[in-house]
Order: sequence, then C-alpha cells, then structure tokens
Amino acid sequence: MDTSISSGSSAPEVADFLPITGTDYVELYVSNALQAAHYYRSAFGFQPLAYSGLETGNKEATSYVVAQNKIRLILTAPLVGKGPIAQHVATHGDGVRSIALTVPDATQAFEATTKRGARACFAPVRHEDQHGYVVLSAIHTYGDTIHVFVERSHYRGPFLPNYTAWTDEYETQAVGLKYVDHMVGNVPLGEMKVWVKFYANVMGFTQLISFDDKDISTEYTALMSKVMQNGNGRIKFPINEPAPALRRSQIDEYLDFYGGAGVQHIAVATDDIIRTVQALTQKGVTFLRVPRDYYEALTDRVGQIDEQIS
Repeated sequence: MDTSISSGSSAPEVADFLPITGTDYVELYVSNALQAAHYYRSAFGFQPLAYSGLETGNKEATSYVVAQNKIRLILTAPLVGKGPIAQHVATHGDGVRSIALTVPDATQAFEATTKRGARACFAPVRHEDQHGYVVLSAIHTYGDTIHVFVERSHYRGPFLPNYTAWTDEYETQAVGLKYVDHMVGNVPLGEMKVWVKFYANVMGFTQLISFDDKDISTEYTALMSKVMQNGNGRIKFPINEPAPALRRSQIDEYLDFYGGAGVQHIAVATDDIIRTVQALTQKGVTFLRVPRDYYEALTDRVGQIDEQIS
C-alpha cells in the first residue's frame, strides 16, 4: 500500500452506462485473517467493523473487515485446506482478490458488462438479513482478480448480510487515510493494451494518462503504464506492463513472485502526507528508501509543491 495526497478535485460528472459511486471494499485473501487484521489496525490505524466465520455460519472462510474513513478492507483466510481461497493463497501468497465497486444496480452493471464481453464470475444474487438486503454480482479481470458490483441502498447493517458487527477493547488511532485513490494492476508484456481496451469497451472507462518506458525507467528497469478512469473520475486503474531494460523489469519480478497478473499496490489519499507518513513510521511501517536525486528532480517533474522539500 502506498499513500497519495488528495488533489481535492475530480473529473466532471459524465453520464455513462456503468455508473459507479465509489470503491465499496477491497478483499484480500490471506493466510491468517486475524493476524492480518491486527497488523492493519496496529500499523495503519484501521478500526474493526465486521466479522464473518464459523460463528456466523460461514464454514469455508473467516473474514475480518477493517475500516478507516471511506476505506474498507476484507481480510479473508480459508477454513478448509482445499478450495478457491486456499488455492489463491498457495499460488499468490497474500494478495487482492476482489475490487468491489458501489453501483446503484448490480444486475444492470452485470448485464451491461457481460454484454460487452466481460467474463462472468457470478450472476446477480440477493443476500438479506434483518437489516435489509444487498445485491452482488461479479466479473473477471486480469489474472485472478475480480470486480464485484455492490448494490447496497436497501441495507442498514454493519457491512453485508452474514457479517456481524465486530468490536473489542483494543483502541487504535487513525493516521489520516481517507479513501482509495487508485489501484494498480500489473500484467505481462503485450497485455496492457488488452486490458486498457477491456476497461474502455466493457466498463466505459477513458484513458487519463499514459507513460512509456522513457517516462518510467532507470538504466536497469523500465515499465509502461496507462491510467484508466470511470466517468465521474472516482475510480482510477493504472495498468502496467514491463518494458525491455538491461535487467528484468520490476513488473517482471512482480509477475514471477506473485504467480501472474494482479494488483500491485493500493494507493490511498491523505490530506497531510507528511503527518500520515510520520504517524505510520512511528507505528513501525517501513517505507521505501528514496535516493536524494529523486527530491532534487522533484520540482522539474511535478512543479512547485506546498511542502518543504527538506
């Protein structure tokens, strides 16, 4: 996960066939859900929200939901040795399985995208309990990643049906994380254009910006990237592929270690990136070490910024 400072602006509202109001949640398949939840709470300041497991009638998996402002993460681990969740963890390690998008009509979203060529993951299904009902549907994207469409306007529970509210006495302090800014997908060489076309034709996204190997490269590694966004600008998906260099690209390394295409990182917005980074560092989060010349060339790349470079 990386942190991005909020720009405070978005693209103008545009009518489209797939209206999306925001990122509903991101689900990660992990080997130990409780341990992962504790890490996100203690290190990133997330708060407990909901739980699903044996106690709620789920015999396949245990899930802990943590939240901070508009960010919701589901951390799911298998309860059985065989099955899709265990296989995902065995193949990829801990990683993102589902990017869930809030929509006004999950059935219409499913029909619109599958009609345009999306591969169905599961058809619209209604889940309900004493708090109301939600409708969920899903399509496949790159690798083993899926998009879940969430229609929740008729639900007033803590999260979703079959989840119970999760509270305890362990208190953590938020660090200023606000919402998911963008999520980056890494795909093999030659597939970036395929998935750019997918998001354009199947989901009605438009290309926001493009980077080639001259823009993002060192002497040893390079990549190419195109950023796709939905009509209202709230959802942004950069798609990366490797580019030839003296050594194997960082994207190649990701594909090798992850076992295929997948979500490389989740960028989250903050109004004060310096305060957020200081708070995370104090909680034990380790950040990448950045060479000094990165900062020396910063204003040449992005222009003047409010923060002091020092």
